[in-house]
Amino acid sequence: MTPGAAQEGAQGNGEEIVDRQSLDALRAKQACHDLVMRFVLCNDRRDPQGLAALFADNGVLVRPNGETLVGRAAIAAAYAARPADRLTKHLVGNVLIDVTSATSAIGSSAVLLWSASAQDTPGPFGRPAQGRQVMGEFEDTFVRTVHGWRIARREARFTFVREA
Repeated sequence: MTPGAAQEGAQGNGEEIVDRQSLDALRAKQACHDLVMRFVLCNDRRDPQGLAALFADNGVLVRPNGETLVGRAAIAAAYAARPADRLTKHLVGNVLIDVTSATSAIGSSAVLLWSASAQDTPGPFGRPAQGRQVMGEFEDTFVRTVHGWRIARREARFTFVREA
């Protein structure tokens, strides 16, 4: 059977053939999506080393206040310096990843940030959230490295705030 006949026969049976390029693009999208979600997981679990490891060696993180962190060491140090009693929960959605080549991708996502203090005693529904609620967004550039996909650049910004 010729390759064309095999493809034609499979499609005729209601099956779809996924070519290698499409499969690689799906894998890249999933890997980049995982980076977006792991970033907030590491952030909320206070794991600055794990968070920094999501970036390329020379990765850049632009924080909402405009501070630019370059390299894993600077990113880890900034997140390790956060106040010890500050608890956060980032809810991320609207994640969209576009693969632009075999080694690069871009993405965007929306984030809702809630904060609390570890000094507050948890009740039956958890700790009281601090009054400020912040909506923001991430704009990401991803790169495929020898260690897999990593964040090359992340720009974080706030778009809305609700004060208590």
